[in-house]
Amino acid sequence: MRLMHGSLMYRDKRLEGFDAAAAVEVVEHLDPPRLAAFERVLFEFAKPRTVVLTTPNREYNAKWETLPAGRFRHPDHRFEWTREEFQDWASKVAGRFGYTVRFLAIGPEDERAGAPTQMGVFSNVR
Repeated sequence: MRLMHGSLMYRDKRLEGFDAAAAVEVVEHLDPPRLAAFERVLFEFAKPRTVVLTTPNREYNAKWETLPAGRFRHPDHRFEWTREEFQDWASKVAGRFGYTVRFLAIGPEDERAGAPTQMGVFSNVR
């Protein structure tokens, strides 16, 4: 095993050819204008066969009694998506870069708010 230091904002040939990649609670820390760079680096250039990506479900925030309305879960979050927003983004990314995506809930599901965390599992179909 080898530890590599890098960024998913810039193309890095060392990241190419892996079977899988995990971006766990990462995208919400990116400024929205930088998402396009992240998408290209991960899905177009690195092109792992499988990508597991998780992000908070903003709808679930109402369930946290200590989280004031309208606030994010972490001060470094640039945004938090609803389930619909995440699924829309992920479906567009999957289609643009030759992946399929399926969605899973992580954590206890509330009837109205969903689960605390949402996950997209992308599979490369090329």
